[in-house]
Amino acid sequence: MVALVRALGLHKPDATPCGQPISVGEAQALLEIARQPGISQNGLVRHLQLDKSTVSRIVGMLERREWIERVRDQSDTRLYRLRLTRLGVKANNNLAKSRREKFERVFSALPERKRNAVAASLSILVEAIRES
Repeated sequence: MVALVRALGLHKPDATPCGQPISVGEAQALLEIARQPGISQNGLVRHLQLDKSTVSRIVGMLERREWIERVRDQSDTRLYRLRLTRLGVKANNNLAKSRREKFERVFSALPERKRNAVAASLSILVEAIRES
């Protein structure tokens, strides 16, 4: 596991595994907001499985970069909905492209006959981590 974390660069707090100069947490938040436009900050806490304070810090950073905006919920004015800005869409697209290219290179480096087994093993590993 340690070798996997290091190989992916997950031990580097200021860059994603695909080499983008933002934290993994920020990249994951951006991805989730893109997948679920209008997600609340509490919804983001649940999806990212991070503390509220950590998500609040991440949201603040994304807002300072002008990648997201907080919009007050129409029916519940206590809530803010998170949406990507034009710059956020561009940043998310760049991240998605980098991520796709990185993992295409990784999988193309695997022997073709073992690719399905590796993908299945990763699914099993993720499930085991979630259950523990």
